[in-house]
Amino acid sequence: MVSSLKKGSLVGLQTVWTLGKIIFPVTLIITILQFTPVLPWVIDVITPLMALFGLSGDAAIPLVLGNFLNLYAAIGAILTLELTVKEVFIIAVMLSFSHNLFIETGVALKVGVKLWVILVVRLGLAFISAIVINLIWQGGSEIAKYGMIPVQQEQPTGWFAIILEGIEKAGMGIFQVALIVIPLMIAIQILKDLKWLDVVSRWISPFTRMLGMKENTSMTLATGLLIGLAMGAGVMIQAVKEDGVSKKDATIAFIFLVACHAVIEDTLIFIPLGIPVLPLLLIRIVIAILLTITVAFIWNRVGIAKRKEAVYEQ
Repeated sequence: MVSSLKKGSLVGLQTVWTLGKIIFPVTLIITILQFTPVLPWVIDVITPLMALFGLSGDAAIPLVLGNFLNLYAAIGAILTLELTVKEVFIIAVMLSFSHNLFIETGVALKVGVKLWVILVVRLGLAFISAIVINLIWQGGSEIAKYGMIPVQQEQPTGWFAIILEGIEKAGMGIFQVALIVIPLMIAIQILKDLKWLDVVSRWISPFTRMLGMKENTSMTLATGLLIGLAMGAGVMIQAVKEDGVSKKDATIAFIFLVACHAVIEDTLIFIPLGIPVLPLLLIRIVIAILLTITVAFIWNRVGIAKRKEAVYEQ
C-alpha cells in the first residue's frame, strides 16, 4: 500500500507538471486578451456567421468566451443576454462539442492526437449540429428564463492588476487539477496493484470493442467521460503510456471524448439556463457513438487494404 501511495503521488505530481505547462500560459494569455481589442475583434468577425446557426449577433459573445475560456464563462455571458430558448439550446450544443478549445487541444496533442483531427471534429460537430437543429426545430421562440443571476465581479484596472488576475486564475486552474489528478492517480495505482482495474476493464471492454478500440483503452474512456478532457488528461496520458494504448486507439478514443466528455457536469451546468437538457445529453452520446464507430470502421478498412497491397507487392 505504501509503495502504491508513493508511486501514485509521484505520477500525479509529474502529470500536474505536464498539464501545468499547458494550463498556466494559456490561461494567463487568454485572461489578458479579455482586456485587449483581440476578443472584441474575434466577436465582430464571427457575428455575421451567427445567422447560419440560427443565432443573433449577441450569441457570438458566449461562443467566443466558451471556446477561449470555458463553459462557465460562456454561461455568465448568456445570463446577461436576452435570447430565445432555441438560441440558448443551440449555443449549449455547440459549446458541448467545442469549449475550452486551447487547453483541451493542448492536452490532446500531448497524447499524440493530430491537431487537424481535434479541430475538425470539435468545430465540425459544433457547426453541423447547430445548422441541423436550426433547420429541424421550429419551436423554442419564447425568451429563455434563467434560473440564476450572474454575480457581477469587479473588473481589474491597469495592466498590473490584469496580469495579476491572469496569474491567479492560472494558478487556481493548476491547483484544481492537482486536487483531482493526484488523489485520482493514487486511487488508480492502488486499483492496479490490487488487480481491480483489470475487472473494470473487462466490464467496459464490450463497449470499447463496439467502438472499434482494444480493451486497454477503457480507462481512458471512463476517465474522460466522467471528469472531462482537461481534468482527466493526466489519467489519459498515463494510460496511454502504461497500458500500451496504440496511437490509433488513442485517436479514436479522443474522437469519442471530444464529442462526449464530462457528460454529467457539462449537462447539469446548463439546467439553470431553462433549456431541455435531456435532448442535449442524448445528442452528445448518440453523435459520439455513431462518429466513433464510423471512424473506426473506415480506419480498419483502410488498414486492411494497405496490408493487402503490401502482400501483393511482395
